[in-house]
Order: sequence, then C-alpha cells, then structure tokens
Amino acid sequence: MPFGAPPLPPNDPDATMFIPRIGGVPASSKWPVADPDSMRPYDSLATRMLPRLPSSASPAEITSFGEGPGLDATGFVPKVEPTTAEPSLAKSSGKMAIASLVSRITGFFWKIMLVWAVGVGVVNDSFNIGNTLPNQVFELLIGGVLSSVVVPLLVRSQDDPDGGEAYTQRMLTVGLVLLLVGTVVAVIAAPEITSLYLEHGGKASPDLTTAFARLLLPEIFFYGVFALLSAILNAKHIFGPTAWAPVMNNIVVIVTLAVFMLLPGEISYDPVKMGQPKLLVLGIGVTMGIVVQAVMLVPPLLRSGFKFRWRWGLDSRMKEFGGLALWILGYVAVSQIGLTINTRVLTGGDPGGVTIYSNAWLLFQLPYGVIGVSLLTAIMPRLSRNAADGDTRKVVADLSYASRISTVMLVPIAAVLSVIGSSIGVALFSGGANSGLQAQRLGEALAISAFGLLPYALVMLQLRVFYAMKDARTPTLIMIVMTVVKIPLLYLCSALLSPQNIVLGAMMVNSLTFVVGAIMGQVWLWVSLGNLRSKRVLGVILFTVVASALGVVAAVLLGSIVPDFGVRATAWIKLILQGFVGLAVSFGVLAALKVEELAPATKRITRLVKRR
Repeated sequence: MPFGAPPLPPNDPDATMFIPRIGGVPASSKWPVADPDSMRPYDSLATRMLPRLPSSASPAEITSFGEGPGLDATGFVPKVEPTTAEPSLAKSSGKMAIASLVSRITGFFWKIMLVWAVGVGVVNDSFNIGNTLPNQVFELLIGGVLSSVVVPLLVRSQDDPDGGEAYTQRMLTVGLVLLLVGTVVAVIAAPEITSLYLEHGGKASPDLTTAFARLLLPEIFFYGVFALLSAILNAKHIFGPTAWAPVMNNIVVIVTLAVFMLLPGEISYDPVKMGQPKLLVLGIGVTMGIVVQAVMLVPPLLRSGFKFRWRWGLDSRMKEFGGLALWILGYVAVSQIGLTINTRVLTGGDPGGVTIYSNAWLLFQLPYGVIGVSLLTAIMPRLSRNAADGDTRKVVADLSYASRISTVMLVPIAAVLSVIGSSIGVALFSGGANSGLQAQRLGEALAISAFGLLPYALVMLQLRVFYAMKDARTPTLIMIVMTVVKIPLLYLCSALLSPQNIVLGAMMVNSLTFVVGAIMGQVWLWVSLGNLRSKRVLGVILFTVVASALGVVAAVLLGSIVPDFGVRATAWIKLILQGFVGLAVSFGVLAALKVEELAPATKRITRLVKRR
C-alpha cells in the first residue's frame, strides 16, 4: 500500500502479507548462495511477499479463518513443503575436483605412454589428428549445444508437471538420431575430413591419418551419448558418475597401450597397412575407452528415476532449443576454422609439431580441468536457475565469485608453470622412443603459453553466463573476433619462425587469443548486466599477481642453485623443488594477505588433514 493510505480490512483477499526475512538466510534453500557478497547486511530489512487468497474466493472461504491479525490465517499463506538442501558449490566442486584430478592424471599418463611407445613424430602426429577428428565432428554436430545450453533448458523443464521427463526424452531422441547419422557420414567421408587438417606438401602422413580416423571416428556417437547423459545427470545435481567415467576411459586406454607396447614390430606409414595388429589395437582400444565412458552413465541415470522411451515431435521449448543451437553451431564452426588453420600450420613445420602442441595443451588444461571445470559444472545449474528467475544480482554474484576463485587458484599455478615448463617436458616426456630435445621443446611450449591460463578460464565462465541467459549470439560474435585475430598471427608464425619453433609461436598465439576473448566478454557482460563488481575482481587479481611474482622469484632463485645431476634427474629435481616452493610462497602470501577467496581451498585442505 502507498505510504499514508488507509489500511485494508483484515481479511481483504487482495491484501498482501509481508513476512520479515531472517537476516543472512536466502529466500530459497533449494538454490543456495555460495558468494557471501550476495547476502548484504541490509537484506535483513527485506520482505518476502506471499499472495493471499484470490479475490474470487467465496465469503465462506474468507471468513472461516477468523478476523484480524494474529488469528488463524493459515489459508492465506501457501503451505511450505520441506525441501532437501542441495549440496554447496564448494562441496560439489571439491568432490568433482578430486575425480577430475584423477581423470587428468590418468589421461596425461597414457599420453606419456604413447610418446614413449612411438616418440614425437609422424605416427604420433597422425594419431593425434585422427583422435582429434571425432571431437571436432561431434562438436559441429551437437557437442557445443549439449555442453552449453542443454543444462539450462533441462533445469527449466523441471518445473513441468512430470518433472521434465517428456522434454528430456524428446531431446534424447533427437540427439541420438542426429549422432548416429553424423557418425556414419563421418566414417564414410574420413579421407575428405582428414585432408582439411593437413598442409599440402607438409611432413604428415595423409594415409596413416585416414587409417586412424576410420578406427576412431565411431567415437562420435559415444561422445554424444556421454554428453547427453551427463547433461541430464547434472541437471539433477548428480555430478559424481560424470566426473569418474573419464577415469575408466583412461584406464582402458592405458591397458590398450600396454598391449600395444608388448606387440612386436612398428606401425608402418609408407605404405600404410590397415590390417596391421598394432594399428588395429591402438585405434580400436582407444575407441573402446569412449564406449566404456558412455555406458558407465546408464546405471546412475536409471537409479535417478529417469525412464527412457523414444518420443518424437517438437514442442515450443525444442524450437527455442533450435534457435539457440543455430548460434552455438555458428560458434563451433568458427572455432573449428581456427583449429583447422592451427593444425595445418603445425603440420607445415617439423614432424612432431602436432604432438608437442597437443601434449602442451593437455598440460595447460590440467589446472583448469581440476579447478575450472569442477567449478563450472557445479555452478551451472544454479546460475541457470538465477538467470531463469531474472535475478541479475545473483547472476552477477555467481560470476564475480567464480572469477575470483579462478584467479586465486590459477594465477599462481600459471606463474610457476612459466618457470618449470621446460623441466616438466624433460622430466615427463624424455625417454623411450622420444628424444630429450623434443621433450624440452614441449616444455617450452607450455611455459611460453602459461600466461593464458586465467583468460582461458574466464572465457569459459563468461560463455556459461551468456548461455544461462539464453544469449547464444554474443559468444559466437566474440569467437569470430578471436578467430579473426588468431588466423593472421598463426600464418605470421609460419612465415617468421623456423620450422622447429612454429609450435612455440602457435601456443603463444593461442593464449593471446584467450586474452582478447576474456576482455571482450567482460565488456559485453558489463553492458548486459551492469555493475559486475569488477573492482573487487581486479583487487583480487592485483593481490594474486603480487603473490605469484614473489613465488616466481623464489622458484628462480632456488633453481639457480640446483647442481647438475644429469638432464632428466636435474629436470625432476627442479620440477619438484621449484614447483613446491613457488606455489608455497604464492599461496602463503595470499594467506598472509587474508584474501577471502582462498578460504574454500584452505578449509577443504584443513578438513582433509584433520581426517588423516
């Protein structure tokens, strides 16, 4: 009522009852708020409006509740059903971080095994290109859509009377059919697809790459199944199975490589023999890992109560999905242009460039995979709900909180990686069929690109915010700008750098591109959402950069006094000592500065120590 207006009769059905909120407690426990900023002190003065009976209620219904305040008025307040609190963001992301860490370590281990088995050369380049193709075709088909907009749409469908089951069944039906058709077409067109990624006159083997592609392209269907089932489980706040399934995939591949190394002979590529045992074991074994990864999600999905049946037809939300999907496909298509040019430039350099880039990129993503992916997976359903409710304040709170956590955790790691990158390459990849020089070049590629780790994480976070707001157009436009910047720089690397250093330039260009994307995304979100609490984020970045710089100084000084014990032994010693001291100093300074965003990590470590 306006201030000074006469009060309404006590039982007026059009009146509104104001119930004071309890300070510091969110209005809904179903979607907990992780960012302490989002609950301001003045929230204790806020009110929550609960509608009374509509004016169409009969007099009997109205008068049966008594007269005046303080009497029986239960009919005016909706019944509050008890809800089970969802797990906190820190707890959910912490559990997934462990699974992601194990997954990244086991995945990295089989990459090392492959380098030991075949070295860094034509065979490994051909396998890496062939193993990349299923991912790229899957992303073009439906992968980008699944990872970006499916979870928000599934979360919204949970408000349906059936809990979104029919909507989910339709989405699953369309996705499986599209994946099956796309997989068959891709296997048939394998030679044409591989030719897009190979520079004419380069030092890669088109025939061997095509042979690997025919064995590995069936992964497309199972990548899709895994992504679809993961989206459904994540929308139900079931994160564990999707986090641990890739570990089983890696175990299958590790066993495959062990068998591969025991088999006699080598993979020939001049000429290529499709029936060669080693070629078949490597190709089919890696594909079986993706099959196991997808099948592992079926039991937990059934236990969640979901029942699948083929459901055809489109409803209005599926059309909405189609509109978003077109922009996502545009985003993926533009990104694939950049990746294709990147691969062609690498194959035009020295043999092994693709393998060095692939493994350096894997190492680059390791910290992000443990911290950033876990954080995004846990925050995405809540971010989607806040965006669906039109609660801009909470969307900004989620964005700011995730940005600050990413900064505090990733900047010190990136700084230390720039110091110990070469040691990582020599320690992990030298030996077997691989030379120490190639291993050192791999480490240098990691060190020279480490500065892009935080921008990469911020770009991934910003994309999720845009998609949660059902804005798929802006990410595509940002990707277009990033690709326009990337392609000329890649060709500049090819023109100015020696063949063995092209891979170093490509890694640096990749990181520079993410810097451009992060700046553009932040500006665009500021235009869309207003105040993004950027001052606080910049403050955290400043403190973290200072702490990381001190960590780098400590690591460099320590490395200068390490004696020479041989190339590989010295690399291991520097890797361990410099890495530990650099991170300890960086995070120690942050703790001394009492940076609040470090609290979730320190609390979790403290709990683990106490358990032990």
